[in-house]
Amino acid sequence: MAHRVLIVDDSGFMRNIIKQILVVDDELEVAGEAEDGQVAVEKEKELKPEVILLDIEMPRLDGLGALKRFKLTSKAKVVILSSVAQLGSPAALEARRLGAFDVIAKPSGAISLDLKAKRGHEILKVVRAAIGLPPLDLAAVAHKAQARRES
Repeated sequence: MAHRVLIVDDSGFMRNIIKQILVVDDELEVAGEAEDGQVAVEKEKELKPEVILLDIEMPRLDGLGALKRFKLTSKAKVVILSSVAQLGSPAALEARRLGAFDVIAKPSGAISLDLKAKRGHEILKVVRAAIGLPPLDLAAVAHKAQARRES
């Protein structure tokens, strides 16, 4: 059975890119998506993901507000994926203090078109680590993708 991941980002475009990163790993399943922290809190109760990939800057309830709620109500590991979470930034430090499993900075701002290229492997590695899985064998994934294209 695949491990369930909830993607939380106010940009549908970014949610799609994150989904593209996660689907290469057969051990992971995108259980759902949310466009803000409020929806994420509701979906977490319903979907029971093992990992939540959470943006910080969002309308209604931001990522840090959602993280506070998850800390009280959820067993899911939360990985912050945000443009304001650069290493050592106040947002990154606060997320860690609130119990985030890890913090990954989007490389090019809120809409990072290069997320897959620059942070894709890191996102997969951190999500797998949060669940307790070893790093993904990227050579095997590439081989399987090549075999699928050839069939």
